[in-house]
Order: sequence, then structure tokens, then C-alpha cells
Amino acid sequence: MSQAMSIDDSELEKIRAARLAEVQSQIENQAEQQMQAEEQQASANEESTALNDAMRQILTPESRERLGRVELTRPEIALGVKRHLVNLHNEGRLQTPVDDNTLKAVLTQLNSNRRESSIRRI
Repeated sequence: MSQAMSIDDSELEKIRAARLAEVQSQIENQAEQQMQAEEQQASANEESTALNDAMRQILTPESRERLGRVELTRPEIALGVKRHLVNLHNEGRLQTPVDDNTLKAVLTQLNSNRRESSIRRI
């Protein structure tokens, strides 16, 4: 009977060791994913800070306010506009400070790429 128990014990130890290795692997994977997520968040925060600093230099207060309102409702559009304005500024193709009317034109231009949708009743 003790021989049967020792076989069961060795199998049990193998199962425990396999499970322990599996759990450790999962923990390592989760830690790596967490670290990558934190790095992405940090780089996104850096980009956001840099863009906001650039907007203070490029835009007038009224146009910054308008872009802030756009950012509240459509953050992806506002981010695209900020990147576009910074690129134009870096290339020297933008006359600063950008007033509200010029910002409206940029928003219209970038927004015109969106597909128009309409609702029809049948």
C-alpha cells in the first residue's frame, strides 16, 4: 500500500510543479503587459503635454478654447488637429498665432474627410 501512495505522491508533486510553473508564467505575462501599458500611458502623457504646450504657442486664447470644446466631444479629432497644427508649424507653413477663423477652416478641412450620413425614413 505504501508503494501505491508513493506513486500517487510523485504524480501529485508533478501536477503541483506543473501548476506552479503555469501560475508563475501567468504572473510574469501579466507583469510584462502591465509594464507595457504603463510605458504606453507615459508616452501618451508626454505627447499630450508636448501638444498642449505647443498649442499655447500656436493658438490664440479663443482658438484654444474652441479646440478644448472639440476635445471634450471628439478627443480623436482634437488630437488629429493638434498633430496637424504642430506639423504645419514645424514645416513653417503656418502663420502663428492661429486665430479662431483659421482653426475653424482647419477643423472643416479635416472633418470633410468624414463620410456624410443622413437618416431616411421609409
